[in-house]
Amino acid sequence: MMTEKELAIDDIITDAMATPSPAKSMGDPGITPLSPTHILKDSEENEPTRHPYVVVVAIDFGTTSSGYAYAFTKEPECIHTMRRWEGGDPGVSNQKTPTTILLSPDRKFHSFGYAARDFYHDLDPTESKQWLYLEKFKMKLHTTANLSIDTDLHAANGKKVKALDIFAYALAFFKEQALKELSDQSGADFDNADVRWVITVPAIWKMPAKQFMREASYKAGLVFRDNPDQLIIALEPEAASIYCRKLRLHQMVDLDNKTALNGYSPTENVGVGMTQGDRYVVVDCGGGTVDLTVHQIRMPEGHLKELYKASGGPYGSIGIDYEFEKLLCKIFGQDFIDQFKIKRPAAWVDLMIAFESRKRAATPDRSNPLNINLPFSFIDYYKKFRGHSVEHALRKSNVDFVKWSSQGMLRMSPDAMNALFKPTIDHIIQHLTELFDRPEVTDIKFLFLVGGFAESPLLQQAVQKMLQGRSRIIIPHDVGLTILKGAVLFGLDPSVIKVRRSPLTYGVGVLNRFIEGKHPPEKMLVKEGTRWCTDVFDTFISTDQSVALGETVKRSYTPAKPSQQVIVIHVYCSEKESVSFITDPGVRKCGTLKLDVSGTESPAARREIQTLMQFGDTEIRAMAVDVATSRSVKASIDFLSQ
Repeated sequence: MMTEKELAIDDIITDAMATPSPAKSMGDPGITPLSPTHILKDSEENEPTRHPYVVVVAIDFGTTSSGYAYAFTKEPECIHTMRRWEGGDPGVSNQKTPTTILLSPDRKFHSFGYAARDFYHDLDPTESKQWLYLEKFKMKLHTTANLSIDTDLHAANGKKVKALDIFAYALAFFKEQALKELSDQSGADFDNADVRWVITVPAIWKMPAKQFMREASYKAGLVFRDNPDQLIIALEPEAASIYCRKLRLHQMVDLDNKTALNGYSPTENVGVGMTQGDRYVVVDCGGGTVDLTVHQIRMPEGHLKELYKASGGPYGSIGIDYEFEKLLCKIFGQDFIDQFKIKRPAAWVDLMIAFESRKRAATPDRSNPLNINLPFSFIDYYKKFRGHSVEHALRKSNVDFVKWSSQGMLRMSPDAMNALFKPTIDHIIQHLTELFDRPEVTDIKFLFLVGGFAESPLLQQAVQKMLQGRSRIIIPHDVGLTILKGAVLFGLDPSVIKVRRSPLTYGVGVLNRFIEGKHPPEKMLVKEGTRWCTDVFDTFISTDQSVALGETVKRSYTPAKPSQQVIVIHVYCSEKESVSFITDPGVRKCGTLKLDVSGTESPAARREIQTLMQFGDTEIRAMAVDVATSRSVKASIDFLSQ
């Protein structure tokens, strides 16, 4: 195994006459690096540039609910959350709106949120089959292994639609709502060019999913491709962290004392608590995913440093909905439930809304049963489908905890409801336990529970039991809006997080001089009398490595032929920390680095294109320069077109 130092000094060819070899291995051009690794720190890069934006608008595009918030750059302390939405469910606070979207039968955007849900619900069943209704679709970006611009989603009626169109429609809807509210406030049409947009995504999302959100924003007209900096992709738990660290004592609940933290002057920040070097964990429990981030505060400016790479998984509250669906399948049969969802899609949505409000009523010490309204069409359709009643099915099924009540409701015992929560909560607790066992994660002063699912008393109790007083558990009052408000703060000052950890190891395949005894013989390639080793993994950055904001990795590449217009370099990644060859197990091609060298003919006999890659931000960026002419070369990294 080569150490990084050896790789940097001995192996990288600095011979000015070395030509890139034509080795085609795993489809990769043989890249001969020209320069040793330099990690260069531009001090100017870190200077905050004065942005011309008048306002920052953050969109929290959630799995189950979404919303926006904004602040004017002149009054950064004052964060406005979007106006109240019409519609809303009993027992559910409606500052955010459900992430549901409705397209008319001719696939045009019709409505979003409560409006979409209510309109769809009021359609005649025969008509509703023609309309395309989508909900909880954000998870598709996390679960699709080879996500691309062409990835499909399925509407409630089973029809396919392009995911990119749906995400673009949703973002365009938020753009229109926010600009309308800003225009009403300022009494004149608000110009989109004055807005810096921020979109939040889970920290555990891979690069393709982040890039997908960016592509959807371009399609929605939120920002234009030639001005990418107008949009910032923010990571949900980072946004929550930025907000939590500014909390005043009266704005949160300390679970260990179970009271709002009063008795202190309300102007102190967690204050009493948060000081130089403090370490804390943010557990962002959303509808789709749970994200865990470990941060440390660095004074005097209060910058944040990530101590361990973001982790988590698809353990959001919709897991409980899936358990409920499994329970229904057990009672009424999978065949019936599958049919019912397609044939009566609006009634299925109704049933899940009824379940949602009961799900929120689940507590560890509840003793009375929870009643769930079964839509009439469920009862009716079941009788037609099976030839016997719903009541009969319940009696016949071996599900003890669920009974039929005379008012036409499913009556669930608290134990039955708690059992639906168990698999999801167990996943979260297992993940937290593993995180707290890591050597990097010691002396954690606070654990902030945020996100909509954090309101669940069952989850709160489980986290308390697991921690046993090792850290103080803090829940912000407006727990569902924490990410939204933090994302606005992040948009106002993206440089607040100074050090991040790389989630993966990234690199490219290169050719190195073949060294007997060090390189495997099957990797040898002889060209014009020189022996080369192919497929060598040139590491840009390793998994969990600390990267400072603005820090860049520098490499030089040269076109194989003078006439070449575009250099395409495959980027590989791995979960493993040390990788020797691009053919190692667990290494996969994850993107392409494109250098457009057309129109920059060079007087030099041999062109050298110097490439700088930035890994310290929420997205990976590339810049390139033609060394002979000092002209910048168009560089882009693409993670979507595999």
